[in-house]
This record gives sequence, structure tokens and C-alpha cells, in this order.
Amino acid sequence: MAFTLDKVVPWGRSLVEYQKMFALSEAELGKRILGCGDGPASFNAELSARGGQVVSVDPLYRFTGEEIRQRIAATYPLVMAQTSENQGEFVWTTIRSVEDLGRRRLAAMEAFLADFATGLGQGRYRDGLLPRLPFRAGDFELALCSHLLFLYGEQFSEDFHVESIREMCRVAGEARVFPLLELGAQPSRHLPAVSKRLTAAGYDVNVLPVPYEFQRGGNQMLRIIKPRP
Repeated sequence: MAFTLDKVVPWGRSLVEYQKMFALSEAELGKRILGCGDGPASFNAELSARGGQVVSVDPLYRFTGEEIRQRIAATYPLVMAQTSENQGEFVWTTIRSVEDLGRRRLAAMEAFLADFATGLGQGRYRDGLLPRLPFRAGDFELALCSHLLFLYGEQFSEDFHVESIREMCRVAGEARVFPLLELGAQPSRHLPAVSKRLTAAGYDVNVLPVPYEFQRGGNQMLRIIKPRP
């Protein structure tokens, strides 16, 4: 199935949020990092400005900055309306209100857009999608996947999750996935089976707490380390 922009709902998160979602230490931010499905997050822009080594991969990056900006403008009101209608699914502590959420997301997406052309030229934004990544084994030390795997459990199969995580581990050795809830703040239907299959294949698989919770109950990540040769 072709990837088309009219099916995308761009929504960006910041470096600070990535640090908390994936429990990233300062030392880990110095690793070679791959962000899978980063979309219009400012994580790459902010970390690169600090001298970090990060590449983001997403099929969104095949479109121009202006096309992405227009899609953000078209979908932003819909996302805000849906969030307002479902406020009970979220924890309003660090993010204080729907309006505060909107300001934070727009700021992250604007930072991404300001960096996008430069990042493309530097190879920091790459067109690609799971479960097949355009990188060699070991190109990275850590692969992160934010708000894609497990969140869209209805859309993506158990096999897709297993193949995607194995691929992340192929290129990076260690993968981290956040959150472990589906849309609607429901536990992932795939997490138990995916964890069992990866463990049986020799991967070190752990559910770990993180210092971040916006989706109610969404304060855990999955850390997977590939088997040693």
C-alpha cells in the first residue's frame, strides 16, 4: 500500500520528552542514535544542535517541508478537538492543559521544520519505514521508536511488531519502544506475545518504568537487546 500524506497526522515531541520517554541518560545521548518514526519531532534538531549523532527515519521525509507544514495545519485542529473530548485518558501534570499541549507540540514541530532542509542535506532525515530500514548492521548504538509500535496495535500485526523490533536491533543492537499502550490508553494487545517471541529467540526483553506519563498509565517502555553472537 502506498504511503500518502493525506493519511498522516503529524505530531511532534521534544528532546526533553524523548529523554523522559526513553529514560535516556546524558551518556546515552552521546551514542549513535536512530529514531524510527520520528515524524516532525524536534528531537533530532535539538540533539544535533548539541553535537549529538542522530538520524531519524520516517516516510514523512519524502515530502517537502511546505507539504508537511500544510498537513500539520490541516490536522492540528482535529487532534486538538479529539484530545479535548478525551481529556480523561491523559495526565495533566507536566502538560497542564489541552492548550498547553498544543503550544508544546507546535513549538516542537516548528523546530523540526526549521531544521528539516538542513537535516536532509546532512543525511539526518531519511525516508524509510519499519520493518525494513535502509541501514547496515551496527550503524547505530541505540534505536528508539516513539508512538508507533504498540500504540497502533489495531493497525499493525504481531508479526509486524516482532519484525520491526528485530530490525531495530539489527541496526543498533539495542531498541527501546514507548509507549506500551494503544490508542485509548488501553494495554497493548501485542506486548505479551511479542515479548515472549523475542525472549524465545534469545533477545533480552524488559519492561521498564520511565519518568514520563501523559497517556494515563503510559509510564513504561520496552527495552530489547539483541543476542550476543
